[in-house]
Amino acid sequence: MNRIIQTIKSKKEKINDWLSSQEEPKELPLYSSVDVRDAGFKMAVVDTNLFPAGFNNLCEHGQADSVKYLKEAILDRVPHCRSILIVAEEHTRNTWYLENIRVLEDIIRQAGFNVMIATFLYVQPEFCNDVQSIELETATGQSLRIYCFQRILKEIKADIKHFDLIILNNDLSIGIPDVLKEAEIPIYPSAQAGWHSRYKSIHFRHTHELLGEFSKIVNLEPWFFSALSKVAEQININDDRDRQKLADMSSELFREIEAKYKEHGIKEKPYVVLKSDSGTYGMGVLPVEDPQEIIDLNRKNKNKLYKGKGAQVIERYLLQEGVPTIHKIDDEISEVCLYQIANHFAGAFFRSHPKKSARDNLNSQGMNFKKICPHPEQFLGCGTHCKELFDVYRTLGRIASIAAQREIVELETIK
Repeated sequence: MNRIIQTIKSKKEKINDWLSSQEEPKELPLYSSVDVRDAGFKMAVVDTNLFPAGFNNLCEHGQADSVKYLKEAILDRVPHCRSILIVAEEHTRNTWYLENIRVLEDIIRQAGFNVMIATFLYVQPEFCNDVQSIELETATGQSLRIYCFQRILKEIKADIKHFDLIILNNDLSIGIPDVLKEAEIPIYPSAQAGWHSRYKSIHFRHTHELLGEFSKIVNLEPWFFSALSKVAEQININDDRDRQKLADMSSELFREIEAKYKEHGIKEKPYVVLKSDSGTYGMGVLPVEDPQEIIDLNRKNKNKLYKGKGAQVIERYLLQEGVPTIHKIDDEISEVCLYQIANHFAGAFFRSHPKKSARDNLNSQGMNFKKICPHPEQFLGCGTHCKELFDVYRTLGRIASIAAQREIVELETIK
């Protein structure tokens, strides 16, 4: 991997010129986060989130940089913007999510905008009948006021309130609510890019195409920066025949990975990750060491894979090459999460888990976060090559964001 890092370093100017030529500023995701797995012999972005929920995990320097980048990105999209409505998830009992929203609100306010937070509150519709807003306490003891979107929409229509922009921090897993369609206000990130229509496999198709171009610049095989994958549709995980279909597909993927390991002299045992082709929060994700494990799934894992966020039934699965992680921070297995605003690096953190292995999904209950500062002299946790490693991670993050840009253009075209 050190050879790969040095090769990329020597081509830095050409890489930056190529990345800049691919970026369409107004079409780039307003913000995004990417999960990077580094195995020591390869590294890859294994997930890209267009509605990131960890701004509270960025260090103070990352949050300060976010103020600058977010102001620029907002004014680039809505030049005369003054007032912003954040549409949040309905995680009103998740105090760490509330802390994320509080920090995002603070970043936007520091950028010079008026800002309010609202959510749909479909899980508590009676709330909107009685009051307009509720004050909640975040995980750090800070107060946060959240408004009922339906009530806010009525005031917008009555010309009592005015907003120039809606910023989504809700991934719209169950679709685009009518009240959002009725708002007639610019929305970023695009509501069409919610998990109701977005597929991870499509994202990775765009990513792979870009990595093909990137690999020609650095004269390295794309496999060193990507994960092999296959997609299975119309699957009922509780049906024996469908699990056999998944197992057969995973056998094919195992053979492809084994061939790559043999080609490059890698002695580790390959594995794959079975996950929902849409959705987030680490739901519907299972590492698989042998195809037989899919056939023999127990009730607990079937249930885990059957429904995703919002109790949405999963019928489309992504089988993805497993990429183990070499990072271990404070004796806990860790992976890197990068945050970007219109493709500017806004900070990072390690997602760590005390009870997981280097081959597990770390985005699960019991995880914790360790902040990484975005300035070279303040990088922590990955040794003397940290800055050079993160230069490569950031390059992969930018590529993932450009892939998401292409996704959004496609989704907006077919809406």
